[in-house]
This record gives sequence, structure tokens and C-alpha cells, in this order.
Amino acid sequence: MLLLAFDTATVSVSVALHDGSTVLAEAHGEGSMAHGEQLAPAIARVLAEAGRTPGDLTDVAVGVGPGPYTGLRVGVVTALTLGHTLGLKTHGVCSLDALGFAARNELNLEREFIAAIDARRKEVYWSRFDAAGRRTSAPAVDRPDAVAAFGLPVVGRGGSIHSDKLDWIEGPLDPMARDLAELVVSGDVEVLPLEPLYLRRPDAVPQVPVVVP
Repeated sequence: MLLLAFDTATVSVSVALHDGSTVLAEAHGEGSMAHGEQLAPAIARVLAEAGRTPGDLTDVAVGVGPGPYTGLRVGVVTALTLGHTLGLKTHGVCSLDALGFAARNELNLEREFIAAIDARRKEVYWSRFDAAGRRTSAPAVDRPDAVAAFGLPVVGRGGSIHSDKLDWIEGPLDPMARDLAELVVSGDVEVLPLEPLYLRRPDAVPQVPVVVP
């Protein structure tokens, strides 16, 4: 196996290359409006660092959100294109699953918790996780006050930004491709179609022409 994994659901662009045993190389960038410019060079960097070519890949995995429209579209379209042109096995993964996986490994919470991604508009994308780091609720988008009502610790950038309302625990902020890859390799994750989890309408929508009688 040679798995290329990436996530563009947040302000971070994260790419990792995994051979089924370990992460061979990874790259990260940040910029909420620059996913399209960052992803392809980051993929090229990790392949070059590992001494591999696109033709060596067997699988591609992408975080399908939830997240903003533009970032998710960049990641999902790239994964679909690679899968089609190179004949790769494709894996869609909820980005919150990667964040919850990192929190379990890094923080050893030993209790239920919430992973939260910044959704802008003073809201967060979130899901509940059990002590083993398994997601126990469908991804949702809500205001911090609604999430705070569960009385659970919160990990992720969504918790950090709204730490005045949420019981934020310092730790991983964004979904990382290395964690996404580890989940896919382990087989202990729900594999989703390569379709973005927007959870709400995009900011930009086609204008409907006005017909004047």
C-alpha cells in the first residue's frame, strides 16, 4: 500500500504519505483562501521527500468535512481526479474523525469529549466521541452555546476560538493528514463517499436571472 492522504476542511492544508506501516512524509500549510494554491505543491513535496511518484500510489484518502465550501471542494475534486486518472482506491473520511483520533492519542482524556472545527459565522462544526476516540454522533453545526450545554470537554480550533463559552482543552487544533491516513490503514473508521459534508448552503450561489415581463 502507498496511501496519499490530505485534508482541506479547515484553514490548514495537510498532506501525508503512508506505506501501510508508517508515515513516510508530510507537509502542512495554512491560509483559509489558498487551498487550491497549496494542495498540489504539498502533494508534490511529500512524494519527492519519500522518493516516490504518483504512479507508485495505490490509495488516496481525503477529509470530506464538515467544512467551508471552497476548501472541501478543492480536496474532494483532487481526490476524485487522482482516483480516476491513476486508478486508485479512494477513501472519504469525516475530518472530525481525524481530529478525534489525534485527541485520543495525544491527550488520553479517558472520557467522552467533543471535537470542534471552526465553522465561522460564530458557529462550530462538531461531533461527540467516546473515551476510545470513536465518533458517537453525526457531524453538526451549531453556535457554541448549544455545544456547551452538553457539559463536555472540547478539543480543536472550534473550541479554542470559543474558549470563553466552551470547556476547551489545549491539544490538536485541526484535522491532520497523518491521522486520517492512520485511520484508513487501521480500518477502524467509517469510509464515506467522496462527497463534501457542507452541512449548510455555500456563501456563493449562482444568481437566478430576473425575467422582466
